[in-house]
Amino acid sequence: MNIEHFYIENGQGSPIIMLHGNTGKARYFKHQIDVFAQKYHVYAIDTRGHGKTTRGEKPFTIRQFADDLLMFMDKHAIEKATLLGFSDGGNIAMRFAIAYPERVDKLILNGANLNARGVKNSTQIPIELKYYFYKLLGIKKHDVEMLGLMVNDPNITIEELRTIQAKTLVVVGTNDVIKEKHSKLIASTLCNSEFAVVEGDHFIALRNSEAFNEKVLDFLSR
Repeated sequence: MNIEHFYIENGQGSPIIMLHGNTGKARYFKHQIDVFAQKYHVYAIDTRGHGKTTRGEKPFTIRQFADDLLMFMDKHAIEKATLLGFSDGGNIAMRFAIAYPERVDKLILNGANLNARGVKNSTQIPIELKYYFYKLLGIKKHDVEMLGLMVNDPNITIEELRTIQAKTLVVVGTNDVIKEKHSKLIASTLCNSEFAVVEGDHFIALRNSEAFNEKVLDFLSR
């Protein structure tokens, strides 16, 4: 059974699809949707099993979410789009760009990571302990799956990353849970990328939205 994505749509022009992070929803981008809609056609979607989008029966993985995104674009006749992803949303964007390069215009990766080693130990170790503890106790499947995304995904190799040709902006917060050197690794490996640091924590698009929006809109305008 195919899922039915919940999404927020606003604006006209070139399409931008906004992809939230783990346990999040489309409204994460509440400080971007209306601003970006002044120049672009914005779609902010709830990922499979998040927000108001149904879980469905297919695997709960970053690769599946990338395939779901393709289904969403096909359904809405979006031939090519810029993808703006936060955290797991950035991971989905990378996986999508690897699998479907012809459908990507530009990428904005906010706090994305190639694997669990890109996350600071102070954040990642408690997540992994909780994940294995929940599995041992048989805690409800949905909670385990959410944690599993942060333990088992996205596992993107350097070789896969090098295949991405889209112009990319890699953004990290000064107090991000993603290691800055890891974000720099992503930016330096991509063949057509820029790197930007914005003051603030992992949620810079929410908590320092003015600075974040300025960086992204400047990148998109060039």
